Amino acid sequence: MSVRIVLAQLGSTDDKQLNLQKARDAIGKSVDVYGSDMVVFPEVYMSHFPAGTPHDVVKADSEPLDGRFVTSMCELAQKHNTWLVFGMRESTEDADDDRVYNTTVMVDSNGSIVGSYRKTHLYDAFGAKESEHIKPGDHLFDPVDTPFGKIGMFVCYELRFPEIARYQAIQGADIIIVPSGWVRGPLKEHHWKTLVTARALENTLFVAACDQVSDHYCGNSLVVDPMGVHMATGSEVETLIPCEIDLSRVADVRRKLPSSIHRRPELYGRSFV
Repeated sequence: MSVRIVLAQLGSTDDKQLNLQKARDAIGKSVDVYGSDMVVFPEVYMSHFPAGTPHDVVKADSEPLDGRFVTSMCELAQKHNTWLVFGMRESTEDADDDRVYNTTVMVDSNGSIVGSYRKTHLYDAFGAKESEHIKPGDHLFDPVDTPFGKIGMFVCYELRFPEIARYQAIQGADIIIVPSGWVRGPLKEHHWKTLVTARALENTLFVAACDQVSDHYCGNSLVVDPMGVHMATGSEVETLIPCEIDLSRVADVRRKLPSSIHRRPELYGRSFV
């Protein structure tokens, strides 16, 4: 069994309509040229705001899952008969907390939402403070059964927490999708490539990580196979990155490298079981 994934390495702006038009173009080309089964967009692709943007602007921009942006993306998935993964800012109804969620949505080829994930581990690092605007989710994503394997998902900074990828591997994920907005900085590209590769290799599964690209973000999106091989990579500019994944590779690698069955969870503590 194989799946054709296209990473839509794009930069988003504060103009949702422009971002939607770029998505429309990317999906059309991904399907018509590359025959995509799934198109993956970056973290919070719906709209990007630079550091220092007033919180009321960010909150006013947020939408519910049945809002205009997500609905439009669902219509594109149905029109082009392809699965989509993309990030957005989800509004909340919490009277005691006016922050919004950093949410990633998975849509099937019928245009139905089959999963959503509110980022749980927030980027309060390297001088950034994501938690000022973003409310953390309270549970990890459970992998979704698809016509092309079981697919897990987490977001960007969460690459630094191996427990998240391990949780999804234990739940049977064949592929983990990682929409990201990986910020540029000293050694940051090295961290990015190393962590994506490590999460794939230590769990003997595929990781497809799609990053925003701009003067602020580093791009360098990539797909890594269960043996840590870089199958497809992007540069620092906007581009579409196609990759055909043969899911039989997971079983082949696990026969050679059966680390998943060598685990001894009784030694690791309850949080690792």
